[in-house]
Amino acid sequence: MDILLGSVNIEVSLLCLFAYMSAITVLTIIIIYFMVLMGIMYLTSKGATNETFFVGERKSPWHIVAYGMIGASLSGVTFISVPGWVEGSQFSYMQMVLGYLVGYFVIAYVLLPIYYKLNLTSIYTYLEQRFGVISHKTGAIIFLGSRVLGASVRILLVASVLDAFVLSQWNVPFEVTVIASIALIWVYTNRGGIKTIIWTDTLQTTFMIIAVIVACIVVADQLDLFSKGVFSSIVNSEYSQIFFFEDINAKSHFLKYFLGGMFITIGMTGLDQDMMQKNLTCKSLKDAQKNMIFFSVILVFVNLLFLGMGALLYMYSNSTGIGQGVDSADHLFPSIALASETGNILAILFIIGLIAAAYSSADSALTSLTTSISFDLLNIEKKEKKQQNTLRKRVHVGVSLLLILVVLILKKYTDKSAIDALMFFAGFTYGPLIGIFAFGILTKRHISDLLVPILSIISIGISVLLSLYSKGGKLVDEGAPGILGDYVLGHELIIINAFITFILLIGFSKKAKLVV
Repeated sequence: MDILLGSVNIEVSLLCLFAYMSAITVLTIIIIYFMVLMGIMYLTSKGATNETFFVGERKSPWHIVAYGMIGASLSGVTFISVPGWVEGSQFSYMQMVLGYLVGYFVIAYVLLPIYYKLNLTSIYTYLEQRFGVISHKTGAIIFLGSRVLGASVRILLVASVLDAFVLSQWNVPFEVTVIASIALIWVYTNRGGIKTIIWTDTLQTTFMIIAVIVACIVVADQLDLFSKGVFSSIVNSEYSQIFFFEDINAKSHFLKYFLGGMFITIGMTGLDQDMMQKNLTCKSLKDAQKNMIFFSVILVFVNLLFLGMGALLYMYSNSTGIGQGVDSADHLFPSIALASETGNILAILFIIGLIAAAYSSADSALTSLTTSISFDLLNIEKKEKKQQNTLRKRVHVGVSLLLILVVLILKKYTDKSAIDALMFFAGFTYGPLIGIFAFGILTKRHISDLLVPILSIISIGISVLLSLYSKGGKLVDEGAPGILGDYVLGHELIIINAFITFILLIGFSKKAKLVV
């Protein structure tokens, strides 16, 4: 990977920076961190059963769940990609974050009451009760595809950075990095499942936030911004614009980000077994709602912190030349954090934060995928107790192998930045889920169970065609207008996909018969 640090090849610079003893230090940090996670696993998995693995015995303290969900929500995508977002898009990401906030309120007061009323383990069981078995399987399969892609993008991001900046000096193949990362996650989630993850997420959230705060302090100090005012320096920089209202055709327009963010949250959190499984471990609906609201408000400030760090990193890069010419915005933070000029403390905390980012998203994804496959596809609850335990363990191993395979495929065939790729995939996969759930909750109409997957596929197909043939799409010449003229499709694609699904379901459904 040919990444330039100023006019010097960054791979060569990092080989010099990470001498043999430094590499041993990095490896030692990883081992210690992993042993801490193993300790948490041991404490939380005593007497663990399948109920412990899937729903944490429904005894999780809401404030612990809320704090841990910050790290799981941010993951490696926010840790690395959001700071790199700043140069081309400034603070426009906050428009989406404000949309997230509204989406979380919808989840708390519309979706969570349904999940708790039905006492669900897998949220897609609702679709079977509302429409039938085929709809249930459809929702689960859409989630599985969405979560496998989302988790793989996150793992790919972190594994790529570890490979480029740390492990490549030992000539460790990228494939080995991916396999080792997922294998370690499997080890500490295999027994306690979601109960273990609730507590490991708190540790990982803490490390991520500490790493960002220290990065801000170190960079601001080197730029001598404390005397000028760090906050005012960021606000007055060229990177701080949040709101964009000028051109509705532009991808960065407020409504596209805000509405896209709201629907992405409803889809990627409220209709996602991964995030909802943690909420369902709370003792009551009231606790789950408090968790969601607290988490959503804190997340606004945490994302603002990440964007502030991004502005500082670009100001530092422009001042010193470090990080200039990197081949991906995702590599700006690591190139500065691992530079000798910023010191060993930041480098060590960056590595810890990076590992925390990887584990906080991948461990819960591994557990939620295991849960969904076990309940939604294999009907584990209908089997004998002894068979349930064996089946769950086999599924857990199978999901781990699947994630490894998909990460390696994405590594070969995608060149998008991580956050852009994640939102791009979400538009196609979560849109139908939103449409199906909206139809089920907002109407009382009946539809043939068999039609639900067919109409979902049609909706995805139409959305793919719109993406390919709109301005900036892969099948449209650069600069030429697309099927929608000069309108550039952005994150509102998920809304379009959901709306198409909803309209198709309405069109092929019938009014509910009145029962006398």
